[in-house]
Amino acid sequence: MKKSKIFWGYLVIALVIYAVGQALISMNIIDLYYQNMLITMCINLMLAVSLHLVIGITGQFSIGHAGFLAVGAYVSAIVTMKLGMPFIVAILAGAVVAMLAGLLVGIPTLRLKGDYLAIATLGFAEIIRIVILNIDYVGGAAGMQVSHMTTWTYAFFTALITVIVISNFTKSRHGRACISIREDEIASDAMGINTTYYKVAAFAIGAFFAGVAGAIFAHNTYIIQPGSFGFLKSFDILIFVVLGGLGSLSGSVISAILLTLVSSYLANFPETRMIIYSLVLILVMLYRPTGLMGTKEITDLFKSKKKGGMTNDE
Repeated sequence: MKKSKIFWGYLVIALVIYAVGQALISMNIIDLYYQNMLITMCINLMLAVSLHLVIGITGQFSIGHAGFLAVGAYVSAIVTMKLGMPFIVAILAGAVVAMLAGLLVGIPTLRLKGDYLAIATLGFAEIIRIVILNIDYVGGAAGMQVSHMTTWTYAFFTALITVIVISNFTKSRHGRACISIREDEIASDAMGINTTYYKVAAFAIGAFFAGVAGAIFAHNTYIIQPGSFGFLKSFDILIFVVLGGLGSLSGSVISAILLTLVSSYLANFPETRMIIYSLVLILVMLYRPTGLMGTKEITDLFKSKKKGGMTNDE
């Protein structure tokens, strides 16, 4: 009952944030520039949370998330621009195909560990980019024109659903199995946990929501190009997770929001942005190796304060 109240409380807060944002947009107080910033924030939040499931919860070092983003972006663009279908269908199509791509790369490569897995996933992302680069049907290197269909409503609610699903998955017995794999895969296997199944499942779920982010991303711009989904994009997503704290959903959300704000204000100075990113990572690794939140969530901080207050009273 207590957990249910907490869930509904956070949901009400989220809906209030949406309502305030929508009201400000309707009254033209928030212009197109800041609308784009809010939508980009939601996209980065989805990417961070979906990769958090793979790296932070299951402990699989993947740096090919931009590949799933690209699959979701191009599939959704084909559905709307070539097939003339509704945007919501395009989002689902991009997500499902990205999930299938996650299964395709996950089943053979998740037997690998550490650096080997990272290299394999990076290779997959590059293969996706090169394949798209050579397909004239989607514009090749010149890119593909896409209608602007993404709104604050689509971006917000897809991000909200992503957070809810991955949060509930993490708290379920399946999530606990993934956490046990992260802590000690050999011991998990000895206890009867199907480690390959859970690693592939986490990879597929992460790819699914990266595909959703890809669809929102594609229809927030007027043209998508293969160059937008290179190694640096995977690196950006990885930074969100590492900075927030490996194993912390709240940390991934906070870092995605903060770094989106930094990127938006330094958009005209890309070199400066990368320098700041690098300095932030160095400082975090020196003074906070576990990230901003470590493995804790925001709710854990409130619990500790409450316990401290009870102790003082006593």
